[in-house]
Amino acid sequence: MPRDYKKEYANYQGRPEQKKNRALRNAARREAMKNGRASKGDGKDVHHIVPLAKGGGNGASNTMVTSRSQNRSFARTKNARMK
Repeated sequence: MPRDYKKEYANYQGRPEQKKNRALRNAARREAMKNGRASKGDGKDVHHIVPLAKGGGNGASNTMVTSRSQNRSFARTKNARMK
C-alpha cells in the first residue's frame, strides 16, 4: 500500500509544534551554510546533539554537520530496538 502523504501531513507534519520544529531545523541548516560548515548539495545533514524534541536548541554548541547516513540511522540492539 502506498504512503498517504496527505494524511501524514494532516495528522502529524501539519501540527503547529511540528511546523515550529521544522522551521528550527531549516534555520540550523541555513546558519551552517552561512558559516561555511555546509553547502548546497553536499549530502550532509545538520545534526542536533540534543534533539529538538527533547529540549535541545539551535545554538552552535548543539549542532554539527554529519553525513546523511549517520544522522538518519540509530544504533540498534539485537532485537532491532533502539539503544
